[in-house]
Amino acid sequence: MTTTPHDAMLCAGCSALSWHTEDGKHLWGRNLDFNRLAEGTMVTFFPTGTIYRIFGTEDPSGTQEIRRTARYAAAGMGLYPTSGIAILYEGINSQGLMGGQLYYRTLAHYSAHCRPGTTPIQPPFLVYHLLAQCATVEEVVQVLRKELTLVDRPFWGTVPPLHWTFSDRTGESIVVEPDEDGLHIHRSAIGVMTNSPDYRWHRLNLLNYAGIRDLDHDGLCICGDSLTQCFSGSGAQGLPGDWSSPARFVRLALLKEHCLPGKDEASGIAAMLHLFQSAAFPLGMVRVSQPGHITEQDSGVVPFDYTVYTSIMCAESLRYYWTTYENQRVQCIDLHHLSNRDQPVQFPLGREPDFLYLTGN
Repeated sequence: MTTTPHDAMLCAGCSALSWHTEDGKHLWGRNLDFNRLAEGTMVTFFPTGTIYRIFGTEDPSGTQEIRRTARYAAAGMGLYPTSGIAILYEGINSQGLMGGQLYYRTLAHYSAHCRPGTTPIQPPFLVYHLLAQCATVEEVVQVLRKELTLVDRPFWGTVPPLHWTFSDRTGESIVVEPDEDGLHIHRSAIGVMTNSPDYRWHRLNLLNYAGIRDLDHDGLCICGDSLTQCFSGSGAQGLPGDWSSPARFVRLALLKEHCLPGKDEASGIAAMLHLFQSAAFPLGMVRVSQPGHITEQDSGVVPFDYTVYTSIMCAESLRYYWTTYENQRVQCIDLHHLSNRDQPVQFPLGREPDFLYLTGN
C-alpha cells in the first residue's frame, strides 16, 4: 500500500541526526515537527519484562502470536494508553540502541500480506519493538530481514507513512525505508535523515552543494574594481535555508561535517541542540495545507507545523534529554535511575516556559 494525501499526519516534518563527542560518547536525536501531539504523549519508560503488542488488535488470521515480552528496558517520547499498547516515536534502550520514526510522505509502502515465516507488525509499533528486543544495529537489521513484515493495517483509523533510523555504541547509523519495491536498509548511513524523498535521493543531492565550505571566500575583482570581503560566512553561500526536507537534510549534513563536536556529553548535547535549531520550524512559517485525518487522540491542533520538541540521547550514559518549543530548558531522565522499576513510568513534557531568575521574580 502506498499512502495517499488523505492519510493522517502527512504534513509532518522531522529531522534526525547522529553525532559523537570528543571523549567517545555516541549521540542520536531528532526534531519532531508537526501541528499536534497525540493525547497522552509523554516521556515514557518501559521496563524489562513489559508485555506489549506488535499489532493493535488480535491478528486477523488468528495464526500469529502478536504479544511480546521486552528483553530490554527502553525510554523515549511516546504513548502508553492501555496495558499492552506501547508506542515510542523515538527512544533509547538499556543497551545503548537509539532510534526513531520520521514521516515518509507518499513513498511509504507496506505489504498487504505477511511474508512466510515472519510476524506482521503495524508501523507505529516498530520503534518500541526493536528497542525492546535488539541490543545493536546489527540485531535490528536481522530482525527486520528475517522476523517481521510491516503491514498496511490501520491503527487508530490510519496507516502512517513512516521510515526509520537507528544508531548504537559502534557509531553506525542505518536508515530503514519501506519502498514500493521492498524494504531497503541502508547500512553505514551518514547519520542524517529528514523526510521524503528517499535516503538515496538525499545522499546524491549533496553533490549539488559540494562547493560549500567553512572558510570565507577572498575578496572579489570584477569589472576592474577590487572588492574587499566585508562579512563572514561567505563559504556557505548557496546553503539552502528553507524548511523543506531536502534543505534540512543538506543543512544538517554539512553542519555535522564542519561543526565542532562537544568535548564531553554535556557540551555535546549543547552543541547538538544548536544543529537542530538550524532545522527547527518556527511556529507560523509552515502552514499546514493538508490537515489529514485528525483522530480523537490528537490534541492541541494548530494550523502550522512547528518543532514541538527536540530530543537527544546518549548511548553510553543512557540519558534521554529533551526541550520543547515553549520551554528551552533542557530536561533529562536516566535509565540507570529507573532500572529498579517494574512498571512503565511517564514524565510530562514540561512545555510551560521555564526561566531562571537571578535577581528574583
